Amino acid sequence: MQTINIDALLDEVRNLGCSDLHFTTNIPPVVRLHGSLRKLSAYDDMTNESIMAIAAQMTNSRQLESIKAFIDTDFSYVTKAGYRHRVNVYHQRGQAGIAIRLLRNDIPTLKDLNLPPVVAEFVMRPRGLILVTGPTGSGKSTSLAAMIDYVNDHRSAHVITIEDPIEYVHEHKRCMINQREVGADVDSFAGALRAALREDPDVILVGEMRDFETITAAVTAAETGHLVMSTLHTTSAADTVNRIIDVFPAHQQSQIRTQLAATLVGIMTQTLVPTSDGEGRVAATEILSATDAISAMVRDGKTHMIPSAIQTGKAQGMMCLDQSLAKLVNDGTITIDSAIERCASRVDLQRFMGNRYDL
Repeated sequence: MQTINIDALLDEVRNLGCSDLHFTTNIPPVVRLHGSLRKLSAYDDMTNESIMAIAAQMTNSRQLESIKAFIDTDFSYVTKAGYRHRVNVYHQRGQAGIAIRLLRNDIPTLKDLNLPPVVAEFVMRPRGLILVTGPTGSGKSTSLAAMIDYVNDHRSAHVITIEDPIEYVHEHKRCMINQREVGADVDSFAGALRAALREDPDVILVGEMRDFETITAAVTAAETGHLVMSTLHTTSAADTVNRIIDVFPAHQQSQIRTQLAATLVGIMTQTLVPTSDGEGRVAATEILSATDAISAMVRDGKTHMIPSAIQTGKAQGMMCLDQSLAKLVNDGTITIDSAIERCASRVDLQRFMGNRYDL
């Protein structure tokens, strides 16, 4: 059986430009390159024993005991070369599996990620709620890191991040930044959020609004004069608003609509699309800016009107996903086939491309 040195393998797949590395039983290691999965055929099929040996190379005794107890375990791992990774060890059919996300050591800028200029305006607001949404693996954490870095360059503020685990490490520039890791520094997102309100923050980043308690605490923090940034696993701005409201019991939904209408700054929904040259991926984005009209729709429960408002809100920096995809196609950045796979409406996509293609 091959003995895999995890640091050497991670360096190898990083040099290939991969975003993820997976270990599961009965197949060789698998990487994700530009969105597609590929087996590393130079390696043997993985066994439970070989996967556990790899986990042991990356974990401390507490984490390894958690894994042996069949508890899904998240942590960050830094190789000897200094590169950071987000790791999840899990079990399937009684066998261990590992998913590793390769992280950039440098923090990309908003310009590097080709994010719309209105995002910079969002993060310079003194208070409110900014949400970055999209499916798993769509680059939400990277976008949030770029947003925090922009704040770090342009504002004098106390920034507290609550992450599970910490992915990007920020330096103190104009801001003082304290990064807290769930499990290591705090017990939960919700508990850390409540504590953060006593720590004199200006900006709070919450890795994920995954439950009722965290959503409640995040909205409260935004209401009390802080700028709060977080993520949700939703695929459109309207879905994001509905997801937050639906978390609350029926008798509280009117109240959360009012709170959300008062605090929401903007929502950016993104998905990563392979570039036409096959050398990488680019984010297609939907942008909602919380204008007075949008806030009224949220407050009055008329979220079905939000998609139309986004399409007609270009002057406020708004853009629907199909508009973003159409621009990327017209610029030659992505192919028409990639856009069709991800569009919400073929008719709208064709219209936004100026009817240049017969879909």
